[in-house]
Amino acid sequence: MILYPTIELLKGRCVSLQRGRIEDPAIWHVDPLAKAKEFAELGAAWMHLTDFDAMFGSLANRDLIVRIIAEAGIPVQLAGGFRSRDRIEEWLRLGAGRIVVGTLAANNPHLVRELAERHPGRIVLTVDVLKDHVMVEGWRVQSAYTARDFIESYGDTPFAAIVVTDIGADAAETEAALGVISGLARVARVPVIASGVVRTVQDIARLRLLGTVHGALVGRALYNRTIDLAEALAEARAGQGEVAAFI
Repeated sequence: MILYPTIELLKGRCVSLQRGRIEDPAIWHVDPLAKAKEFAELGAAWMHLTDFDAMFGSLANRDLIVRIIAEAGIPVQLAGGFRSRDRIEEWLRLGAGRIVVGTLAANNPHLVRELAERHPGRIVLTVDVLKDHVMVEGWRVQSAYTARDFIESYGDTPFAAIVVTDIGADAAETEAALGVISGLARVARVPVIASGVVRTVQDIARLRLLGTVHGALVGRALYNRTIDLAEALAEARAGQGEVAAFI
């Protein structure tokens, strides 16, 4: 299983959103570039970065993200505000390893299929689930799709992966609820990355033992120190030989 240590950026600072509210972030007093380099030094194969400002059309974090991509030492899976072909292709040219799309995938599936076929293994679909429905616009709007129908509608589209977030588990900070993610992983035809359910190393072990989930994002737990990254990476790789990143 591939573990993706995560940075979420708001106005150049590392943050986590409490109960999904961008107006009330938890701010972590760490340097984002230094933290990205630390992920690489501890042995992470990938990292995930979400640009919250970009969701609202701001370029405030652009230069910082370009530096992280260039200097982190591991590939970056980049999310946040990808609503057009031009922006996606610009960031691929700037070196992002993968681009994550959600709202665009709900609003313009034809374009997203085309981009995934043009850039196989570099486009990631995100599915944010609340009460069985896909949420868009940063979890603020309920789409017409159920999560299962949304994933099935993309069939064999060559996504690098699908990130599935159980919003109920993430927002409530309850014990990791794996049922939604594991059920959708059985439907998906590409690797599934779990999001919003990792609080402890034991949660990583539970995900790994499911056998259907290929990766997990871990962010807030790293900053509030309920997870040690080196220990988490070792647990994610337990029982494996040589680790290879999937595409």
